[in-house]
Parts: sequence; C-alpha cells; structure tokens
Amino acid sequence: MRRVIFGRNLKLTLLRAAVWVVVCVVVFKLLLVHIRVDGISMLPTCPDQSVYWVNRLAYVRNPPQRGDVVAIRFIQTDKAISHLETPGIMLLKRIIGRPGETISFVKGRVLINGEVLDEPYENYEKFPCDWNSAPVTLGPNQYYVVGDNRSMAPEDHVHGECERNQIVGKARL
Repeated sequence: MRRVIFGRNLKLTLLRAAVWVVVCVVVFKLLLVHIRVDGISMLPTCPDQSVYWVNRLAYVRNPPQRGDVVAIRFIQTDKAISHLETPGIMLLKRIIGRPGETISFVKGRVLINGEVLDEPYENYEKFPCDWNSAPVTLGPNQYYVVGDNRSMAPEDHVHGECERNQIVGKARL
C-alpha cells in the first residue's frame, strides 16, 4: 500500500510534490488572480457572480488597449478612480480611453477626441444609455474605464480615469 501512495522512491515523490506546490503558488498567486463579479455593471459581458482569471503578465510588454476588460484596484473620488487602502478589492471594467485622449458621453455614445467610438460589445437596444458628460482629457499615464451596462445611471456606475499602475491585468473571458 505504501508503494501505491508514495511511489517507489519516497524522496523523489516528496520532491515532485514540493515542485508542484511551488508551481501552483507562483501561477495562482503571482501570475493569475481569481476574481468574482459582484454586481451588474459589466452586463451582458460579465454576469453577476461569474468568475474570471486575470492575467497579471498581459501588459508587461504591451500597454493596455481600448476594449480590453481589465481588473483594477479602485475607490471612487470626485475626479477619478484612485487607490484603495485594501489592495484585495478589484473591479472588472472595460478600457475605452487611452493616455492623451479626450473622452465624453453624448446621448449615451462615447466620443473619443470628438468621434463616436464603435463598441460592438454594447447592445443599445437591450441596454439603452442616455449618459451625457463633459469632456475629460487623460494624462500621459491614465486610462478611462467603464462597465458595459450603461443602462445604469452614471452616478450608480464606477467609471472614470485610472492610473496605469492601478490596472492589475487583463481578464480572461
């Protein structure tokens, strides 16, 4: 029975187990982050209580792109999304604005530098949006993030500028 459980060589079996533990810790604590959606701000892309993995290495070589769904650390302030005291709290949001761009909402549509943004992930018939906002120009290290469910009132929705260092990684949908 001992041979079935531990194999022929106990030291080799324990070494393999230790290697697997190290690999699992590295992968599931440092490279991939587990996140559960709590709320409806990302409907229909990410339903409430759905679970996703966030790839922390996605932006090591390339910067975040418009349309990416990312995990961010945040708190809502009057002006922008800022760091939280509790680093474990994250949200899934979609990047719609990149550094240096000017973002605004007019009759529910996103304008980037005055031009309407094509958003194939949005379903304006099912989730109508009537948001209007003044233009916001992003700094050299800022991104504009927002959820996909824009039928919610803008004041009930966490959205706005976030710094690059607040983006944890890209969600694997």
